[in-house]
Amino acid sequence: MRIIGIDPGIAIVGYGVIDRQGNRLKAVDYGSIQTEAGLSTATRLKQIYDEVTELYQKFRPDVVAIEKLFFNRNVTTAFTVGQARGVLMLAAEEAGAVITEYTPLQVKMAVVGYGQAQKRQIQEMVRILLNLPEIPKPDDVADALGVAICEAHSNTFTDRLGKGRWK
Repeated sequence: MRIIGIDPGIAIVGYGVIDRQGNRLKAVDYGSIQTEAGLSTATRLKQIYDEVTELYQKFRPDVVAIEKLFFNRNVTTAFTVGQARGVLMLAAEEAGAVITEYTPLQVKMAVVGYGQAQKRQIQEMVRILLNLPEIPKPDDVADALGVAICEAHSNTFTDRLGKGRWK
């Protein structure tokens, strides 16, 4: 099963592509989509859409797992990130992938086993679980791989498969 984990943002979208074969996880590719701050929101969203569409076409994921928005105090940022999530989800739907969403707490529990884990702990476990030589940078990339690991460790994919909700 091929999973793409996404850490949404407007400036940086982290992504991580992993394969799950039985209980084994293998990192296939990871990186980020970055947009310039001076561009209009619409231009940035279009760039994200275009680049993630290419990513989905290249890797043909079975599942796209996207981190749910953690609402912070900056409402403007939250709305903009919400728009980016929408673009990412639209592209995944068009690619025919199953879309799942996970909260930061769910990701922490799946990767570290502790809901109050610190960012550094999560990053180190991502490195260990995927047998990577170093922690991926920027942080958004390690977060995206964590979201993909969360999906790989969840039962939602097999549940959907058994209930005929496979696309």
